[in-house]
Amino acid sequence: MPVINFSYEYFNQVLGREITKDQLIDMLPMIGSDIEHYDDELVKVEFFPNRPDHYSVEGITRTVKGFLKMEEGLPDYTVSKSGISMTVDSELQEIRPYTVCCIVEGISLDENSLKGLMEFQENLHWVLGRDRKKVAIGIHNLDVLKPPFTYMAAKPDEYSFIALETSNKMTLQEILDDHKKGTKYAHLLDKFDKYPLIIDSEDNILSMPPIINGELTKLTENTVNVLIDVTGTDERAVNYALNIIACSFAETGGSIKSMDVIYNNRTVETPDLTPKKMYVNLVNARKILGIELSADDVVDTLHCVRLGAEKESNDKIAVLIPAYRIDILHEVDIIENIAIGYCIRKIKAELPEIATVAYPDISKTFENRVREIMIGMGFYEVMSLMLTSEKQHYVNMRLDEDDHVMVAQPISQDRTMIRKSLLNGLMEFLEDNKHEELPQKIFEVGDVAYIDSNTETGTVIKKKIACTVTHSNANFTEIKSITDSFVSNLGLKMKLETSNHPSFIKGRCAAFKGIYENIEGNEDNTKGSVKGFFGEINPEVITNFELEYPVIAFEIEFND
Repeated sequence: MPVINFSYEYFNQVLGREITKDQLIDMLPMIGSDIEHYDDELVKVEFFPNRPDHYSVEGITRTVKGFLKMEEGLPDYTVSKSGISMTVDSELQEIRPYTVCCIVEGISLDENSLKGLMEFQENLHWVLGRDRKKVAIGIHNLDVLKPPFTYMAAKPDEYSFIALETSNKMTLQEILDDHKKGTKYAHLLDKFDKYPLIIDSEDNILSMPPIINGELTKLTENTVNVLIDVTGTDERAVNYALNIIACSFAETGGSIKSMDVIYNNRTVETPDLTPKKMYVNLVNARKILGIELSADDVVDTLHCVRLGAEKESNDKIAVLIPAYRIDILHEVDIIENIAIGYCIRKIKAELPEIATVAYPDISKTFENRVREIMIGMGFYEVMSLMLTSEKQHYVNMRLDEDDHVMVAQPISQDRTMIRKSLLNGLMEFLEDNKHEELPQKIFEVGDVAYIDSNTETGTVIKKKIACTVTHSNANFTEIKSITDSFVSNLGLKMKLETSNHPSFIKGRCAAFKGIYENIEGNEDNTKGSVKGFFGEINPEVITNFELEYPVIAFEIEFND
């Protein structure tokens, strides 16, 4: 998780008021942080990924002002029109299709704020951007540029510029091959014939997203006006990132001005800082928190955490969520903020009125047995989210899309459905760790969801286990041996069947059942047994996940 380093002196400077070290150290955990270290001058604070607005000192002081009653309620950020535009090249649709931008005027930078801004930018790259894969941010000195701007697709040797922290011009291809940032992030563009580029009306190059900015627009302590651009593959995520950065600049007196982003078939004005309206029911809040709060009390606590709140009735509060708060998705998130505003320390712990005797859940006992077997065979366990996307789950795995449980309000384009298989999650894990040593042997035990109209909820949850192995000599014989050992350790016998699973190489995949032997001679009695498939992953799937070595895998479903 991101760690924010800052001095008490700089914090008080941004806060506009002096508080003691002890006051700050006492307060920070109450706004959802974990203090890693502190001394007489500096504090190192860790924040969870759900609050990227706290990745800057400006964001932290905004919340602290509410606790100190310096400023309460919804922050008011005025956005005026700049009259400046960014035109988006239609050729970027398959490369990096989305961009949002704005201008912030009248900022003041010093050594501390410049360092904090760079760290803020990189933390957002990690949390929202998936290490620039989904979102990349550029912050430029506007005063050396000539609007309007163009976001274009350029040939590798068509343009050259001086990249950040260098002194010689390099072509786009040379940057990918020789620049330290280029070699690190070249994999994000290596599938394409053209690369993204942002230029002004005089062909000055601002940046080559998502790789590197130009030295021309480098920020200094003399910078007064900035252009912020955010590019990416997820339109919602790029908007979130822009809102968070723009609001952070506004906290230190910057004036936000919008820009028109001109696509082939639409024009979008960004940023849109319109608050989102939600509601919280006091009955639910009292039940969850276990404390009696009036409607007026709840309004006050929400103002304390910088949310807008207004009583609509004795049991219903309308809440306005600022554009930088991307973590509030449900009523329970508002109730959590009520607890924070009330002060979690004031909520007294209570013992349950009913005494119970605990015992292991039978299903968990079986899961633990499965884990012991896999670990005993030299595998490492991973745990991934149940949410995935149709692209990762179906397209990348060469599967035809079928009925599946979809997310009604997905927060990003890569979390739009609930998985029906564990394999694509394991393949994603291998993709993220392809720089690590081989062989890699991983497994996961987890839930999947299927559509089932015969159930009350319309869905059914199943338990599965899957494993993958990758190294230069991985083959069918190895995965058959692994599967057979696993099934045997469960006390079952493996019965093989033919299979042409699309994710596997044809002729190098098999389906199977793990059955109990000698149950009155009835092999169809499979109560408590397993079924699944194993084999060598298709090379197309391996390429889709940008892997370079053979991958073998099995996936097994447990029967009730």
